[in-house]
Amino acid sequence: MNPRIEVLSEKKLIGKRLQMSLVNNKTSELWQSFMPRRNEILYSKSSDLLAVQVYDIAYFDAFKPNANFEKWATLEVTRFENIPPEMESFILTGGLYAVFEHKGQSTAIFDYIFTNWIPNSKYNLDHRPHFEILGAKYKKGDPNSEEEIWIPIKEKL
Repeated sequence: MNPRIEVLSEKKLIGKRLQMSLVNNKTSELWQSFMPRRNEILYSKSSDLLAVQVYDIAYFDAFKPNANFEKWATLEVTRFENIPPEMESFILTGGLYAVFEHKGQSTAIFDYIFTNWIPNSKYNLDHRPHFEILGAKYKKGDPNSEEEIWIPIKEKL
């Protein structure tokens, strides 16, 4: 599975966030609090949802399932005005990304990306947010669900 390589422009996002770890995964709680209120967000660019993960700089140095990270449930917007109560703005910085098109529910794709593709590619992981685009073909819990996984990269020196 080879990704496409893209240069992403900065994106303005509005949504909700929670601190969590792989052991204490609160993804369902986050999305359950966001989805009923997503239509309160004005100036959205599309109906695509973005699931964003923000990791500490040392997060990927050693696998620790208890290590915390920040996860966001968001929509992209054209401007930050009239942000709904209990939601926040987030600027997704631009840069170089490896984009994996994923079909199904398996999380094995992440193991492949971090233990196979990155070490054998001409790229290193970059310290910027990771995200998934959950578009029209995304269907929660469906084995035919499709999403795009965006991994920040930089060329190896």
